[in-house]
Amino acid sequence: MRYIILQALSESPKNGVEIIDVTEKLSLGWWRPSPGSIYPLLNSLSEENLIQKKEDGRYELAEKGREEVGYFGSMPGHKSYTVDSVLSDMDNFISYLEDYPRSKLAPYAEKIGRISERFQELKASLPKE
Repeated sequence: MRYIILQALSESPKNGVEIIDVTEKLSLGWWRPSPGSIYPLLNSLSEENLIQKKEDGRYELAEKGREEVGYFGSMPGHKSYTVDSVLSDMDNFISYLEDYPRSKLAPYAEKIGRISERFQELKASLPKE
């Protein structure tokens, strides 16, 4: 959870509710952390000088937090993106969605259709071998 918060704040300042929403979105709706788990962690990260609370109530990364996010990004296993790695990741995500309960995917049918159409257009635009 700590890394999710730091990563979310590396994109832009957020308040606790926004961090909860990001976490829920990352888990595709499977997990929504409670305020009782997020706010104590935000306080802890603040005490460690990894984040700081702005006057508007949103949290942002402190310098030490930016360093920690940078450290995770440079860890072994962090890959740079290639066409092959992106396609492999996409294949894995499709496998994940294939296992996902259909009733929970139904609200995303239109978006899935748009993505599918874009893939078909991309494939059609490739030179024939």
